[in-house]
Amino acid sequence: MSELIVLDMEFEHDDFDFSDLEEELRVDNRCRTLLNGFYSDLLSRGVDEQVASDWAFCADYYLRDYLLDFSRLNVIRPRPGIVKSFAGNWFITRNLNPEIDALEKHLKAVDELYRYLQKQNYITMEELEYLLSEVCQLDYYNKRIDSFLAINGDGFL
Repeated sequence: MSELIVLDMEFEHDDFDFSDLEEELRVDNRCRTLLNGFYSDLLSRGVDEQVASDWAFCADYYLRDYLLDFSRLNVIRPRPGIVKSFAGNWFITRNLNPEIDALEKHLKAVDELYRYLQKQNYITMEELEYLLSEVCQLDYYNKRIDSFLAINGDGFL
């Protein structure tokens, strides 16, 4: 397996696997390193500092709250459907009043994050393509939000 370099640290894909709490904490620290590299890359490309900060925050939410903590997945071994599950279900049910504008901001960060990970050779171009195809399904996600917000009475059961 090829080695990957982020902020002068060498990682292999297996470095993001975990099976116990101690390993999960190490992976969490590696995710922080990835996020710092992501933020620095955004700034180096001329992205406004506030926008870069917002995207890094949203990417952190996606990586560490959704992929790592909830889904228990290796963050650099993406699977088809993972973004769609995040945007079409997890994000919607974890927010008191989910709004498409907020979700779009998160999806833009996910888009930029996966582009960064591909640039760093953490994911393949093929993986990037299917992830980005899931990111851009805004009509679907908007319908999911509308149907979620329309639930009432026994529909919550």
